[in-house]
Amino acid sequence: MRLRKVLLGLATATGLAATSLSISMAAVPAPQPGALGGHTITGTYVSGLSSGGFMANQLHVAYSSVFQGAGIFSAGAYDCAQNSVNTAQFACMDTFQQRKTPAELEQLTRSRATAGTVDPPQNLSGDPVWLFHGTADQTVAPAVNDDLATYYRDFGARVAYNNTSAAGHAWVSPIGPNSCGSTSSPYVNNCGAVDPVKEMLGHLFGQVNPAAGALSGKLVQFDQSAYVPGGNAAAVSMGREGFAYVPRACETGPCKLMVTLHGCYQYYGLVGNALMDKAYLNEYADTNNMIVLYPQATTMTGNPRGCWDWWGYQSAQYALRTGPQMTAVVNMVKAMSGQPTTPPTTPPAPECVTANNYAHTTAGRAYALYGQTYATGSNQALGLWNTFTTSSIRQTSPNYWVKC
Repeated sequence: MRLRKVLLGLATATGLAATSLSISMAAVPAPQPGALGGHTITGTYVSGLSSGGFMANQLHVAYSSVFQGAGIFSAGAYDCAQNSVNTAQFACMDTFQQRKTPAELEQLTRSRATAGTVDPPQNLSGDPVWLFHGTADQTVAPAVNDDLATYYRDFGARVAYNNTSAAGHAWVSPIGPNSCGSTSSPYVNNCGAVDPVKEMLGHLFGQVNPAAGALSGKLVQFDQSAYVPGGNAAAVSMGREGFAYVPRACETGPCKLMVTLHGCYQYYGLVGNALMDKAYLNEYADTNNMIVLYPQATTMTGNPRGCWDWWGYQSAQYALRTGPQMTAVVNMVKAMSGQPTTPPTTPPAPECVTANNYAHTTAGRAYALYGQTYATGSNQALGLWNTFTTSSIRQTSPNYWVKC
């Protein structure tokens, strides 16, 4: 069942997912064009669903000096996908293939921290982490979500894990438009009297005031390209606009910051403000001095569902501090508190390497032929290169080369 859904999602045009959605505009205010101004931020947290949950974990791990806690609906452990869409589908959503154990991913994290590509994992010790997986969720296997709990616990995080709800694959909110067991657009479910959002915020913050009955803040719409390396949001599969809900109290006083990342098929260009309207975060933001930042992904080649990059479709550095989407979100976080951001520079184009194909083979290079990319050192690559024909190729990631 999960496999069928995964393959259908990857093969189907994104417009089909929008046909069954009726978007409610009742609660969230209309967006106002603006910028991410300097606020007094007292703590920064991250939350997300599915691809947004994987991305939330990546941000928390790679930037553990920035984020003090995480709330994650239905996702797996750090870099489970290992820069492979096949591993993402068949090992980190379904479990048909073997995946790296939490212990192996923990060692990978330590090695990257030693190399300076992620923050020291010691920062995770004591951080509050809230995890959720519904018993009707057939999109991400329970064992994968369990690995995330083990990963965090092994690093000393204070983990609360709700895995008894009858929810499907979705964000769960008291005002969600979908039934509890549903897995359908806009992926915000209502499971009756329970309030997982209150549960999440209470664990992250220690205590939480009751949600507001009506909103008094504003929804700021800003240009995401200003925060993306290279200055082009579309080039890294991010939408033109991002959003931030700012309570009235936060315009002049200190506030916490919650970064919330949507799942696949849940981005603004497809479902409008459905998540911002029904996630039930803004209602708590008004009464708990909390700004909510809603960055937006979008579609591109290799990402037809508008997911966040947790398997390397856009960059081989996707899970590192230097990952383009990671850098963009952290730049937004910095801008919220008036800190300097990483300049949006255009990375230099990879140089072409010209040699005969035998030389490319012995040097461990590979290239894309007839639309198929072969990994360095693979049997397919070695078979292709058993010739003295000269080719010019350039590297697009540590393991892949394409023709110039």
